[in-house]
This record gives sequence, C-alpha cells and structure tokens, in this order.
Amino acid sequence: MATYDTLSQATNDLNRRGFTLNFNPKGDYIECQSLGLLLRPQEFEIVEFYRFEGMSDPADNAIVYAIQSHEGLKGVLVNAYGMYADEMTAELVEKLKVHHEFAK
Repeated sequence: MATYDTLSQATNDLNRRGFTLNFNPKGDYIECQSLGLLLRPQEFEIVEFYRFEGMSDPADNAIVYAIQSHEGLKGVLVNAYGMYADEMTAELVEKLKVHHEFAK
C-alpha cells in the first residue's frame, strides 16, 4: 500500500489509478450520485484505505477508502471519523470498521 502525507495526495493518486467515482455513505448503502447508484455492503470490497489526522483540529480527521464494486466500478469514499463521522447503518459501519480498525 502507498503512503501519503495528505488526503488530497491520496485521492489524486487513487483517481489516477482508476478510482474515479465518488461514493458517499447513505444509510444502508454507499451512493454514487453521478451514476444514480446505491451499493449495499455485500456488493463492494474495500481495496485500500488511508487514515489522516488533523494536526490541530479533530474535524480534519478522515479516512479514505478505495472501493470496487463486484461489477468493477471503482471509486473513493472519504469520511470523517470520530465525532464528525457521517451517520450510517450498523451494517455499513461494520463493513467500513473492519478496515478502519486496521488503519490505526
């Protein structure tokens, strides 16, 4: 796995490597608005993940996930963690948490 100093370096490199879609957590799913697509946790895999901590502001804490659907669609999901994390269902949280725990 690569090493990045900033969130923008990670997302730019992932985009360059084909992770071009933007995913967002939405309840039970991750959503790709540009394609009108909703993926359940069992429909995608997390290929890579990177954690970033803000030096002075906890609001800058984020983790970026490189995600691939079982149909081959590739994109990134950037989410805050800690008290600024987006609300998600337990199933989606568990899918992401497995990788988040290894990112510590």
